[in-house]
Amino acid sequence: MIVKSIYETSYPGMYKVAGDSGAAFFIRPEYLPFIPFDTIETNVEFDDEKTDMLLDAGLACVVELKAVEYLARSEQSRFGLSRKLIEKKYEKKYINMALDFLESKKYLSDSRFSRAWLNSRKINHFEGRKKLLMELQSRGISKEIAVIAVDEFFQENDELEICKKALERFIKKGKTDEKLYEAMINAGFSWKMVKEIK
Repeated sequence: MIVKSIYETSYPGMYKVAGDSGAAFFIRPEYLPFIPFDTIETNVEFDDEKTDMLLDAGLACVVELKAVEYLARSEQSRFGLSRKLIEKKYEKKYINMALDFLESKKYLSDSRFSRAWLNSRKINHFEGRKKLLMELQSRGISKEIAVIAVDEFFQENDELEICKKALERFIKKGKTDEKLYEAMINAGFSWKMVKEIK
């Protein structure tokens, strides 16, 4: 491939390259570890191996731009975003390249996603520590990150008060005795905490 033009786009650090075939695509230096970026200039010819590397960088940029679309709508976990991109038929190789870059720039963060998810979840759900940890981990969040996020959440939100609200809700739903205790334990509250408020 012979480079016919290359220029930086309005998206920071991303360049648009046009080849002699007429096709144009985006690249960024981070996706080209084996090609010195300053060697990509107008009228420079690349052999097949380096052309493939340039095209790989282009495909990683395509995935990155799609990932950013999702991130613009709401916080995402790496696991959840990866699944969405796989459903769109993007290759895992390019997904990993793009998500590694987005994490390195802090655009994608499992910690931030966890905090946002917990704050959103509390609007309609009254759940204890165990349930919230399990829910985060089921969304691909590591145990380590989930524990920190849940600890922070309960520094700002009184778990005992949430437990009381859960109890009131289950009583309104007609739960009593063993069924009530079972529902509270399933909602993630400890036996000790349930006994304390009952």
